[in-house]
Amino acid sequence: MCGIAMIRLLKPLDYYQEKYGTWQYGLQKMYLLMEKQHNRGQEGAGLATVKLDMPPGEEYIWRERVEGKNAIQEIFATINKKMSTLPDEVYNSVEISKTELPFAGELYMGHLRYSTTGKSGLSYVHPFLRRHNWKNRTMVLAGNFNLTNVDELFDHLTLKGQHPRDKGDTFLMLESLGFQLDQEVQKEYNKIRQRYTNDLVITQKIEENLDIASLIRKSEKMWDGGYVICGMLGHGDSFVFRDPKGIRPAFYYIDDEIVVTASERPVIQTAMNVKEEDVKELNPGEAMIIKKNGTITFETIRPCSFRTGKMFVRTNLFFARK
Repeated sequence: MCGIAMIRLLKPLDYYQEKYGTWQYGLQKMYLLMEKQHNRGQEGAGLATVKLDMPPGEEYIWRERVEGKNAIQEIFATINKKMSTLPDEVYNSVEISKTELPFAGELYMGHLRYSTTGKSGLSYVHPFLRRHNWKNRTMVLAGNFNLTNVDELFDHLTLKGQHPRDKGDTFLMLESLGFQLDQEVQKEYNKIRQRYTNDLVITQKIEENLDIASLIRKSEKMWDGGYVICGMLGHGDSFVFRDPKGIRPAFYYIDDEIVVTASERPVIQTAMNVKEEDVKELNPGEAMIIKKNGTITFETIRPCSFRTGKMFVRTNLFFARK
C-alpha cells in the first residue's frame, strides 16, 4: 500500500557536481527509488523538492503530481523537458540551476499512490503541501497510511476551531501536524523574543531550536492505524515517523553524503548499490529527524506496544546511543 521515498543531501550541490559530474545526483536517485517501488502504487505519483537557503522572492518548494500508472515517467519527463531547453553553460552551473530549475534542491520527497478509500483525483495524490508566509510553518507531507479513527480526528480539529476542507485521512494528518507546528513555532517565538529583538535573528533561532519530535508526539497521540509519515519543512528540517505497532514498513540508509528513506529495503540496496546490512529498519514508534544543519536524531515518539525495554535517543551526524 503506497510507496514513500525521501532523500536529504548532506553536502552542497556543487559537491555532487564535482564528484559525480552532475548536481542531479539526488534527483537521479529519487527516480530510481520511485521506479523500483512502482508496484506499491500505480494510481498516481508525486514529487516535491525543498531548496535550502533561497533568498526572499525566490521559490523554495516545488511539487509535481500526476495521476495514472505512467505518472513517474510523466513527472520526470516534465523535469527533463525544462532542463533540455537550457544552454550547457547554464545547465552545468550549480548556482544558476538552483535558481532557474524547479527541482534543483537538497531535499526530495516522492510518493506512489495506492488508494484504500476509493477516492480519486489529483487533490488526493501526495505529497500534500501546507503553505505559509514563514518557511518554518510551511510543510510538505507524504505517507503510507490508513487511519481508523478519521471521524474522531475530524471532530478534534473542528473543536479546536479549525475548518478541515476534507475528511480524508491525509488532509486531517496534514492539518493535525500543521496545527502543532504552529504551536511549536509560537512557543519558540515567545521564548526567543525575550533575548533577541531582531526579527530575522528570532526566525533563525526558531528554526534552529524547533522541536520536531514534540509536534509529532502531540499529533500522533490522536492517530489510530498503520502509517509511515514523511515530512519536510520549508526552512529545511525533515522527518520520517513509523507507527508504534510497525504496521507499515520504513527503511533508511545514511552515509556522509546522503540520507535515504524508502518503503522497501531492496529498493535502497539497488538504488544506492549498498549491502543489505547497510540498510536499517526504522523501529516502530520511532522518528528519524534531520535538521537543516544535517544533524540526524532518532527519537522514540511512542513505544511499540509489542516491545519492552528502555526508550532511547540516537543522535549525532550519524547516530550514537545515549
